[in-house]
Amino acid sequence: MVTAFLAIVPSQHMASSLVSKDLLNQLKTKYSDQAYRRGLAINKLLLELDGQGIQKQLIEVNRFFNQFEYQEDRVQWGKQDYWSTPGEFLGTQKGDCEDFVIAKYFALRKLGVPDERLYLTYVKALKQNVAHMVLSYFPTPNSIPQILDNYNPLIVSADQRKDLLPVYSFNAQSLFLSNASAGLGKSLPTNKIKNSKWQKLLADIKKENQ
Repeated sequence: MVTAFLAIVPSQHMASSLVSKDLLNQLKTKYSDQAYRRGLAINKLLLELDGQGIQKQLIEVNRFFNQFEYQEDRVQWGKQDYWSTPGEFLGTQKGDCEDFVIAKYFALRKLGVPDERLYLTYVKALKQNVAHMVLSYFPTPNSIPQILDNYNPLIVSADQRKDLLPVYSFNAQSLFLSNASAGLGKSLPTNKIKNSKWQKLLADIKKENQ
């Protein structure tokens, strides 16, 4: 699982394009000229953010993708739960909460943000009374994370998000139950997320960037 991930995203600080040349062509032929321009725009943004401070990177990546439209999977894909690749998200310019988080996660990894600082976090959105996903950024391993969310455009620490009840967090290498402050709690075996939508997502991303 880790090997497959590292083949997609560089592990050291070195910004690179989120959208490859081949994927740019796919955006144009499969979707539209507008999708092609979105691919160019995110690549340009990552280039501009290379070497900038982490807060600037978080804010701008969050802002870029939060412009996209929310759309439920059953409406968009005819499936109960489907995780779009960043290419599919850029192509359609719409998706549900997982799609927003996935795109932000991979964009920030392309900027060199360490994997151990970024976690895809399942929460319960209390106001909406629904399962939800956000992206958690940990300034330090034991700090309260900052939350990137398509519901709330502001990036704030998890202890200020009283509307979210954290459940568990994961990335390419780790899986944790969340503690009461949305920090990383009990570590779980990573095989619990193998053969899951995450594993399929990595394969789909690798395929679309070949």
